[in-house]
Amino acid sequence: MVKRRVVVTGVGLVTPLGTGTEKTWNNICAGKSGVALITRFDTSDLSVQIAAEVKDFHQEDHFDKKAARHLDLFVQYGIVAAKFAVEDSGITINNENCTRVGVITGCGIGGLPIIEKTHTACLERGAKKISPFFIPMAIPNMPSGHISMQIGAKGPNLALSTACAAGTHAVGEAYRSIVYGDCDVVVTGGTEAVVCPLGVGGFSSMKALSTRNDAPEQASRPFDKDRDGFVISEGSGMLVVEELEHALKRGAKIYAEIVGFGASSDAYHIAAPPEDGEGAARCMNMALKDAGMNPADIDYINAHGTSTPLNDRCETLAIKTVFGDHAKKLAISSTKSMTGHMLGAAGGIEAAFTALSIRDQIAPPTINLHTPSPECDLDYVPNKARKMEIRAALSNSFGFGGTNGVVIMKRFDG
Repeated sequence: MVKRRVVVTGVGLVTPLGTGTEKTWNNICAGKSGVALITRFDTSDLSVQIAAEVKDFHQEDHFDKKAARHLDLFVQYGIVAAKFAVEDSGITINNENCTRVGVITGCGIGGLPIIEKTHTACLERGAKKISPFFIPMAIPNMPSGHISMQIGAKGPNLALSTACAAGTHAVGEAYRSIVYGDCDVVVTGGTEAVVCPLGVGGFSSMKALSTRNDAPEQASRPFDKDRDGFVISEGSGMLVVEELEHALKRGAKIYAEIVGFGASSDAYHIAAPPEDGEGAARCMNMALKDAGMNPADIDYINAHGTSTPLNDRCETLAIKTVFGDHAKKLAISSTKSMTGHMLGAAGGIEAAFTALSIRDQIAPPTINLHTPSPECDLDYVPNKARKMEIRAALSNSFGFGGTNGVVIMKRFDG
């Protein structure tokens, strides 16, 4: 089979660094942190009091009051990011092409805040007071469903729930659906919004989160010796991906070409990667094979880079296993140092960052990297963005349950 080529033609972002793609991207390249003390609820009884909340999202700018009441925040973020991406792409969806346009999104948890709120109401006032909108607000496929309805896309409508790899898996499956001829266009990415007592408390009880409450902007520090956990975050990153000839025919701008996707399982542990990073390494190799590329063809990696002691060490080992001597020549950065960890949205946002890195030929920094960990000894683009040639780039995502996803993009050269 001759593979159909797939390109990125639209990007939409809603993040703690800004509502809007260029606002977020400019702050990423400037090395700004979106982490601060939590404002959404009282954290006085929690050991973790920091998060990366979306700060400039005003639902009244995007939804009427009635609609907003029936959409949980993770759905709102996903809809708005998708609309940004579709608008950016310049595509028109109509009766002639709507069955060839799909929506594939990723989400790790779904409507945890509305579950929390509804459970409290149920205990206080009884089950008869549960809203008929509760289930449609909470289930993880509602972003893809609402996006499909709002843009009129009648192709595949799918939602993947693979923890912190969900956004990358969504982008990968969107790529495949175009390669295999099921779609010509797919709106894809991830969305998440679980900065709530259950979300923060749950991850805190696992000892997964940073407790650097006195210095929030310095809390997410991937690959640094003093890293002590990830910072929970929220937001959405959506892409419009499109079959190449379809994009060229309508004169679309092209950010990058998606050329490879890999998915694997560690089959090891519910939350921890294997010490040698074998599953992640295998996943990167799968993506390289799918792309028909050699390790030396990659110039930049947007790392999973969570700022946890185990992930950063194991991801470094996996990169060394795959890239050998070339690992020392790679530019690697964790944008989670600035955005925090958006869980199921992370892969969508980081795929967007990867496309933007290729467009602008710039590697974002890993901020807060002041004392490199001895076990993390590669080039993580410390603290300052770097202008450089990026012919091809790889984006890693690894999730609880041992699930791994890797997407490869390259510069579009015709």
